[in-house]
Amino acid sequence: MSAGVSRAGGAPRGLTKRVLVTGGAGFIASHVIVSLVEKYPNYTIINLDKLDYCASLTNLKTVSEKENYKFVQGDICEPNFIKELFESEKIDIVLHFAAQTHVDLSFWHKLEFNYVNVYGTYILLRAAYKANVEKFVYVSTDEVYGGSCDKEFDESSPKQPTNPYATSKAAAECFVQSYWERYGNRKCCIHGSGLQKRNFLYAGDVAEAFLTVLKKGQPGEIYNIGTSFAMSITQLAKELIHLIKNTSSEAEIEHWMDYVKDRPTNDMGYPMNSGKMYSLGWKPKVSWKEGIKKTIEWYQENFHNWKNPEKALEPFPIAGESA
Repeated sequence: MSAGVSRAGGAPRGLTKRVLVTGGAGFIASHVIVSLVEKYPNYTIINLDKLDYCASLTNLKTVSEKENYKFVQGDICEPNFIKELFESEKIDIVLHFAAQTHVDLSFWHKLEFNYVNVYGTYILLRAAYKANVEKFVYVSTDEVYGGSCDKEFDESSPKQPTNPYATSKAAAECFVQSYWERYGNRKCCIHGSGLQKRNFLYAGDVAEAFLTVLKKGQPGEIYNIGTSFAMSITQLAKELIHLIKNTSSEAEIEHWMDYVKDRPTNDMGYPMNSGKMYSLGWKPKVSWKEGIKKTIEWYQENFHNWKNPEKALEPFPIAGESA
């Protein structure tokens, strides 16, 4: 389905986050969009809706001409369309309301309810994961818990849906949770004690070093490209976790650390003298603080440049497993 956009051109300057709200022309979601547009004028709020029988853009007339609001007509079940939407709109946050919701109809249209509510959610999850969105909020229903006259449900209550609509929402909820368990809840693996130290250079400084060798290096000479700045793997993990997870305490940082069995050999450090490189006129320019932030940003934007990049985050294979 081709997208129908209510506003022409790109986002106005000064807008920071880009929030995608699916099913935004529905009753609840339209109220959420109005609140977002009015309370977050520095956010671009993108309303994605197929405009099915239960949708109405009239719900959004109070914000339809706002500079930070944009409407896109489209189907969450179309993978190519969703992929292109995430790429072109640079989505940061997803609020997923879109669904077939009329319980009565679900008894006669089970396949359609499962297709939209389960498959559509999967398509969005996959696109959001590949786009490395900051947050994915899935909107479920109280009906996933089943019926009760006196027992109060909490978030840990088992799912016991009693109708096709609730069943499809529960299944989609499981999809979302599985994505979180596999990709969003991954801890930082540290081999062995974590006391090993490594010297770190920013990639741009390394590139400049090679250009210096090409231009000024002498044939037959060996040049150590390095720095005196060193850090333990444990400290590196803590700094990465703090910057990526925006932690507020040491205990929160420790929660994301997982010490695993060390690989067969793991040297404690590689201190090098790079005086010969310095004599050629090269020295590192980018500080650790600046370099690590730039490196994190680069990986967040380019993580999926490789096939199965998650494999690089797994611990060293245990004995008996093929490498």
